[in-house]
Amino acid sequence: MKRISKITLILMAAASMTACGKVGERSSLPIPQQPAATVTEAATGTSAEESTTAADTTTTAAADSSETVTTTAADTEAATEAPAANTAAGSSDNTAAAPAQQQSAQTSSSSDNYGPAPVQYDDSRLTYINGVLIANKSYSLPADFAPGLDSTCYNQFCKLSNAAAQEGLNIYLSSGFRSYDYQAQIYNNYVERETINNNGDAVKGKQIADTYSARPGHSEHQTGLAIDVNQIDDSFIGTPEAIWLENHCHEFGFILRYPQGKQDITGYQYESWHIRYVGTDLATQIHNSGLTLEEYFGIDSYYH
Repeated sequence: MKRISKITLILMAAASMTACGKVGERSSLPIPQQPAATVTEAATGTSAEESTTAADTTTTAAADSSETVTTTAADTEAATEAPAANTAAGSSDNTAAAPAQQQSAQTSSSSDNYGPAPVQYDDSRLTYINGVLIANKSYSLPADFAPGLDSTCYNQFCKLSNAAAQEGLNIYLSSGFRSYDYQAQIYNNYVERETINNNGDAVKGKQIADTYSARPGHSEHQTGLAIDVNQIDDSFIGTPEAIWLENHCHEFGFILRYPQGKQDITGYQYESWHIRYVGTDLATQIHNSGLTLEEYFGIDSYYH
């Protein structure tokens, strides 16, 4: 057998990393490791389909490509929500952070970018409104619901990342699916940190953590339809990538889930990095309306 040259190996590695943008991690907090990353291959009209899981890596077919993308579980799951860098301790207001500016240039919304509505699961414990799976402070998910990262969501994100790259931008997946137990570890870490920062006041620590991190069972990441991109903190706000994402993610089926000025409605601070997959038709309607998911469906989001 011929020996593969070192240069060839380097080129092969580089090709695999660029198939769906860079996959990375950014968090200033000691977040626990997710045991395994999962991408669910879901067929239209079915509830739970094939799931590809590896102990340390996840490999999934890239959209419109015969190549596969391999990402470490630590890369895709270790990053999480971060509190506003400029928010004073004890305050949930993040209005000082400027929302993404409007762009006049439009990315071509071709049929190649179109994303269908995500698959619905046949589980009576889940809350669907007009075919949309709801997970917020008012509506929870069962602890054993673990679909993995939806394959359509992932493939549409690959298209989004590639379209951004064509404009010289780098948008990559930092956090995807999170299990109930993993979210519990993340949330508890934040509560502990905020309690320490507030002189041992556990009640205040939990109140502050609730403004930027979901309690277990209430995280959109557990639906397998949410993705956090790039830097998961306020340093991402106002970057060219954040501006492009807010103005174009709906073309690929995503909405900016926690927009600026809507903290009292969504229950969470402004997150320029958090997008939720709902399909291009609905995403476009919500984007054009200027409403949040809660406002669009007339629901609330607070812990009852």
